[in-house]
Amino acid sequence: MTRLRLAGYSFVGVIAAALIVAFALGLRLEVGRGLPDLEPLLARAHDYEVTIRRDAYGVPHVFGRRDADVAFGLAYAQAEDDWDTLQDVIVTVRGTLAARQGAAAAVTDYLVQLLRVWPTTEAGYPELPAPVRALAEGYADGINLWAAEHPGRVWPGVLPVTGQDVVAGFVFRTPFFYGLDRTLSELFSGARDRELGDAPEYAISWGSMRDAPIGSNAVAVAPGRSADGHTRLLINSHQPFTGPVAWYEARLHSEEGLDIVGGVFPGSPVILHGHTRRLGWANTVNRPHLADVFRLELDPDDKLRYRFDGDWRELEVATARIRVRLFGPFAWMVERPLRFSVHGPVIETDTGTYAVRYAGMNETRHLQQYYALNRATDFSSWLDAMRLNALPSINYVYADADGNIAYIYNAQVPRRVPGWDYRSDLPGDHPELVWEDYLPFEALPMLINPPAGFVLNANHTPFRATDPADDLDPAAFPSSLNIETHMTNRGLRALELFGADSAVTAEAFEAYKFDRRYSEESELAELVSLWLAEDFNGEADMLAAQRVLAGWDRAADEDNTGAALAILAAEPVVRGAADAQEPVAALRDAVAHLLQHFGRLDVPWGEVNRLRRGNVDLPLAGGPDLLRAVYGRNDAGDGRRVAQAGDTLVYIVDWAPDGTVDSRSIHQFGSATLDADSPHYADQAPLFAAQQWKRVPLDAEPLRAETTRTYRPGRAD
Repeated sequence: MTRLRLAGYSFVGVIAAALIVAFALGLRLEVGRGLPDLEPLLARAHDYEVTIRRDAYGVPHVFGRRDADVAFGLAYAQAEDDWDTLQDVIVTVRGTLAARQGAAAAVTDYLVQLLRVWPTTEAGYPELPAPVRALAEGYADGINLWAAEHPGRVWPGVLPVTGQDVVAGFVFRTPFFYGLDRTLSELFSGARDRELGDAPEYAISWGSMRDAPIGSNAVAVAPGRSADGHTRLLINSHQPFTGPVAWYEARLHSEEGLDIVGGVFPGSPVILHGHTRRLGWANTVNRPHLADVFRLELDPDDKLRYRFDGDWRELEVATARIRVRLFGPFAWMVERPLRFSVHGPVIETDTGTYAVRYAGMNETRHLQQYYALNRATDFSSWLDAMRLNALPSINYVYADADGNIAYIYNAQVPRRVPGWDYRSDLPGDHPELVWEDYLPFEALPMLINPPAGFVLNANHTPFRATDPADDLDPAAFPSSLNIETHMTNRGLRALELFGADSAVTAEAFEAYKFDRRYSEESELAELVSLWLAEDFNGEADMLAAQRVLAGWDRAADEDNTGAALAILAAEPVVRGAADAQEPVAALRDAVAHLLQHFGRLDVPWGEVNRLRRGNVDLPLAGGPDLLRAVYGRNDAGDGRRVAQAGDTLVYIVDWAPDGTVDSRSIHQFGSATLDADSPHYADQAPLFAAQQWKRVPLDAEPLRAETTRTYRPGRAD
């Protein structure tokens, strides 16, 4: 399914193919709706006091009296820069995307109903603290104001946006960061063929980077590990360059105490990762096993009953109603069955009937926890925010002006009965397997102020996060936690660099972030050894390829003449376990590609690896699973590999011993996400390609000196 892209992963097209056929039944014609009365949306803006200052790069600095005012202003700024993505997110979480995009989006709409996004939101929203609801409603009102001022840009049915829409966005999106999409994809496709789980203990070992998420990097260095006594934090999430989970940079400041800069996704009223003057945090994706699959036994005489606890129980039955666009205002109304058991959503396939129970079910407090993190003033209050345990996954790497550093393997780990193989299908009739709550925050792997003075994660195991003497002991955590044990190249290189440097300078910290070399222990290095050992006797092109690979230094600099062949050949092998290409065949394809498009095999990497945005076309260093992460596609038509994801919004935050903070950032494109006519559409791209930074103007005078525009949304003055 092309429309569902979360955290760098897409819900595979086979689901769409399977369900679109099913959606061809029981259709009735619907006519779309127009816009509502816009005057109330315009009038509501007078409830907010906010000023937006755009800096030299167009980044919005949002100042308000209340936190809700700031959320209102942030939404307005995002709507100015990325309206189409924002309204796309709104219709997605409402389960009405197919009414806009057609049949291919019907699967997304079905999932919104199957995962009970709206019943969960409607039940949980009134229970959220009033300031959190005010934040969500302020953000919604900011969207509504911009939309009411630009009605020609608004799709029918989008307005009015509500605070519940904002919360529902977190309810729907968050579980996909730990891979719920893969579990559902496998079930919908009918490809699941696993043994039924049993009780013996087992060990999990991910030995290949192909099983790992493709992004992110996070590093914190304490004063004792720094040459100058500074504390430093690298915030380096890897996301798609565009779309609903692409980073947007903003600074938020209120008279109630909010003062933070960082990245948000469309639909977020607060910073998802970033820093204040006193503290900051970076996120990387982790992949604990958080979704259990139960195989249900149905009653042969009544397929709406399933066996549970020695008896037959009725499935809960409902109907998903999905509007699918035809043309113009016309759409078909499709109705498909929904089924639920005590375990969770039920999926019927040719291989059986399954129920899924996953971390984040019935959870609505995501925004509450993010807001608490944004309001934290020191390590203690930040830890209190983490203890809310509302976010089902994601690693956190923390640093602050007091010199504290920490790594937390955050997850809503189900409190499961020990001894079962939860990665296999589970029998659906055992009530003891239907977990009800999560392990406490303190049970998670975490490192706080290790003597080594640094912590890091690059989507690899939490058991290699610092010097070996200070690392967590895997034996201290039960195998039922299902914690990753794999290593990425980024993790290997970060440990090689920071682990060998006992006095990290500011220059070294930056250089390590942009490291462009594959480790000797990496899977790519193993592939090169395999290719060099192959017998290509009599094949001139393949022998030439071996000579290029033999001379390659495992680096991916712009002028490197071995990187193109190695990386183009390796990517199809290591990117996905299910459809990985055979290594020698992949090398042959890479050789053919380079000869066809460039006429040689030793092409400088920067000629192949490109950053393109509007009229900007620049060479890029870096590559897949490097600390200078660049993920691209070879579909440009000219043989080039055009960057699509990887390093996006990156920060280096530096706290001096006196507590003053220096913040530098860079974005791969610029603040004007979709406005090609804006000067900020690609103004940061040359800096990004050159691995340079812009300084974040946190203080009043630097910001005033470079402010390009000041305005108050909804106010004539």
